[in-house]
Amino acid sequence: MSFVITTYVPDGIVMAADSRMTALAQGTAPDGQALPDVNIVISDHCDKIFFLENQGIGISAFGDPMLGGKPVSHAIRLFEEEANNPGDGIMDVVNNLMSFMSSRYPNANTSFHVAGYAMENGVSVPHVYHCQISQNIIKRLNLNDRNGEINYGTSWGGQGDIMARLINARALVPTNGPQKDDKVPMAELPNFPVRWDIMPLIDAIDFTELAVDITIQMQRFQMRPQDVGGAIDMLLLTPKGSDWLYKKQFTAHDRD
Repeated sequence: MSFVITTYVPDGIVMAADSRMTALAQGTAPDGQALPDVNIVISDHCDKIFFLENQGIGISAFGDPMLGGKPVSHAIRLFEEEANNPGDGIMDVVNNLMSFMSSRYPNANTSFHVAGYAMENGVSVPHVYHCQISQNIIKRLNLNDRNGEINYGTSWGGQGDIMARLINARALVPTNGPQKDDKVPMAELPNFPVRWDIMPLIDAIDFTELAVDITIQMQRFQMRPQDVGGAIDMLLLTPKGSDWLYKKQFTAHDRD
């Protein structure tokens, strides 16, 4: 499992993901009986965000971490080498990515966020897409279908229940009113919306990092598989230029 998130505000797009890869391990007892499946951590160094540097386009992956028996990073590299033209725009990348993945891994329960900018009538316009292989889904996340206007907000995938509770959940608290039928009267807590449409870019960066970190930290205290963890990779996309904010690096160590 994974947690990836893409936040899109007027001045830029921030993409972030954790680095943990987990799987269900199957074992056999000495008597030949199958043991219960156990959720194990395979690695805390898995790449889930990919940067098409020449095009200023980001791709994040979540869901099934293996495609064709290899990590999703391998499939993305093959896509870059075989099906991506450095001159392609965001819509070409979305369509070519889905065509490539669907032809090779048609049953994969793997999804992607694809984000970048396109010049439309001389203006840089943000594009953020959700794509899913097995269901052949391509959905633009930051466009209002009713009026065609750009939406600002945040979208996540993978182990998103913690963020869903923080952002969207309704909560009730007891009131001081009289009880009825031995029940304590309850009132709904007020909802305080996030104004994505006026959020400065640096705040979007802070929020996006917080979302991944709080998911990792909350899982430490919950009786559940620790599916999200490792380093947080973050990619920043803007009309003026795009680059990594944080990226795992190989480090050479001297051996005695």
